[in-house]
Amino acid sequence: MNALSMAYSPCPNDTFMFCDVAEGKLAPAGYEVNVHLHDVETLNRLALKACYDLTKVSFRTYLLIRESYQLLNVGAALGFGCGPLLVAKHPIPEADLTKCRVAIPGELTTAHLLLQLWAPAMRLKTFVPYDRIMAEVLQDKVECGVIIHESRFMYEEAGLVCLADLGQWWERQTGYPIPLGCMVARKTLGPSLIAEIERVLRRSILRSRGNPGHTSGYVGQHAQETRDDVQARHIAMFVNDFSLDLGVAGHAAVAKLEELARQAGVIS
Repeated sequence: MNALSMAYSPCPNDTFMFCDVAEGKLAPAGYEVNVHLHDVETLNRLALKACYDLTKVSFRTYLLIRESYQLLNVGAALGFGCGPLLVAKHPIPEADLTKCRVAIPGELTTAHLLLQLWAPAMRLKTFVPYDRIMAEVLQDKVECGVIIHESRFMYEEAGLVCLADLGQWWERQTGYPIPLGCMVARKTLGPSLIAEIERVLRRSILRSRGNPGHTSGYVGQHAQETRDDVQARHIAMFVNDFSLDLGVAGHAAVAKLEELARQAGVIS
């Protein structure tokens, strides 16, 4: 039996989508899939070293690894109304943001890229795991933070306010859905196997959407936030039709992200 290594985040959308793969119920014919879970920035860093055959990465990182990895049409986190939020303990005038320290969930994340595009003069940055961003703000280690994943649904209860919705800004600027994260496959796997992998991952997503209850144990085991309602909202927001197929709009959004990143000098 051949083996494939696959990595993704412990966030509910990923564990929901790939539950049947992780539990050994689905795999390409003749292969077993060994699953590894890491936070988003760790995934990005490992992808730069080509550590896994299949991996979830930020779209911002995908732009750096395209020579060795192929973008898959399935498994993405991409959509409308689901972008990162810049939050703080109290309102801060936009003109004062350049003087603020900001916590960001990883240098190679799309969240960081969006902040660079929206507020290029914000330079007092600290990079910490996504699940520590709100604590950094609440403990006054920084004045504001860019939150993603489950934190989107928890910041108001924590007493934070939203200074900017970076996803809304992107949508107003481009008209496209915001491309956050994607699945990629090592190009050396070859077209035939990559196509079979896409079919398997799409089937896994469809099975989870058709019977979401069977994923609850696996999702809950790895989620940062244990509340069922938060997990359900997270899945509903980030697992959508773009997760099944990026389509024309999805690929156009990725091309636009690259265009703006190049114009801003973020990538060369």
